[in-house]
Amino acid sequence: MMMKKTKLVLAMATATLTMAGLLVAPQAQAHSKKHGHSSSYNSSSSAERLAAAANNRVEALEQQLQAMQYELQALRSSQASHSGSSVDSAKVQELDQWMASVKSQPAKSSTKDNMVFFRGGYAHADSNRGGTLDPTAPGGNSGGVLNGVIGGQDAWYFGAGFDWSLNDDLFGAMHGTEVLAELMFDYKELGNRALNGITPAVGAIAGIPGVNTETATVNQLTLAASPKVKFLKGQAFRPWLIPVGFELNIISPPSDAITVLTPGMQFGLGADYKVWNNIFVGLDARYHYAPGNIDGVNTNGVTAGGYVGIGF
Repeated sequence: MMMKKTKLVLAMATATLTMAGLLVAPQAQAHSKKHGHSSSYNSSSSAERLAAAANNRVEALEQQLQAMQYELQALRSSQASHSGSSVDSAKVQELDQWMASVKSQPAKSSTKDNMVFFRGGYAHADSNRGGTLDPTAPGGNSGGVLNGVIGGQDAWYFGAGFDWSLNDDLFGAMHGTEVLAELMFDYKELGNRALNGITPAVGAIAGIPGVNTETATVNQLTLAASPKVKFLKGQAFRPWLIPVGFELNIISPPSDAITVLTPGMQFGLGADYKVWNNIFVGLDARYHYAPGNIDGVNTNGVTAGGYVGIGF
């Protein structure tokens, strides 16, 4: 507002100065003509007085105009300085806000979020697998029908899997608690069974009981997908748990009803430790559960073992 007023005054002063110059000249000329019959001395003296008065007024107006110009320059400098300081203040405030937001964020870990792991260990079934006649069971008849079911509850397993990081803070509920998606497969073997049953073909030809020397491997392949909650992100030691996951078991030999697939669930817990350069070693234990049984096949049981992981 002050700048506009100053500009208005300067414009008025400039116009006044111009008008004064225009008015003084005609007056001086008219006065000189009017008194032309007077002596040259009086005419000259009067013109000089008018010219001196006009010069004084012009000089006064010029001084006033110059003073206003100085004031205008001072106002412009002040306004520029004030504007610059406001911009600088805004930039400093923005920088402070950015630094505060960076400090509030959790420190980034040098550990890779994803992992590929290789696992193996011991497995124990809750009961005999069932669902398939055991070729090693004693007895039989001339028709070659065998009695009993596949037994044995102890097994060994090996497998591999991947962990993919989904979230770093349990979706905002818990700081430093990571959520991962695990995809895993493992192979489980209960042992070999020799097929020592009587074969009617041999008995019919030779007249004596025949012996089948083939063997059957009792095994199982498990494919699983599970959410995994992993604690203490950024630390070397990190425990974890699987609240519940889905698994699909492929059994061999198939059941007597020719069933080869059994769906189920798994629950797990474990921990791993970073030993060097995103190389991890860990332990895990899992319980595998299938509601009821599928054509008499029972796959419930536990697995426990270790694993080696590589972060990526």
